[in-house]
Amino acid sequence: MSSKVRIDKWLWSIRAFKTRKMAKEACQAGKIKINDSRIKPSQIVEIGGIITIQKGYIKYKYKVRGIIEKRVSAKLAKDNYIDLTSDNEKIKQNSKLFTPQYRREKGMGRPTKKERRDMDKLIKNFIK
Repeated sequence: MSSKVRIDKWLWSIRAFKTRKMAKEACQAGKIKINDSRIKPSQIVEIGGIITIQKGYIKYKYKVRGIIEKRVSAKLAKDNYIDLTSDNEKIKQNSKLFTPQYRREKGMGRPTKKERRDMDKLIKNFIK
């Protein structure tokens, strides 16, 4: 284990992102924060730091427990961070899978403005 690891490499190794390139792009887009400050992909990870990851509309929060450089299994990766993600965010993550789907009969054409608003209201009320 090394004592200095870049944030993009650490995020990839704990399996927060599928590829290191995706982790790097998220850092560049400002989706990753360490202790509530925007960072570059070359930022060094320190034990005890709080990392916030914005993926879509879900905010993940991790506390660094260990520094790893190589990608390991999910079971081993879990030893290197503490998941501080709030219960509300976890519910959002799960509710995305069960969001009601509005179906239209084939050949009905595009939805009218009223139908579109009804669809939006249905989905918005479900997520709350």
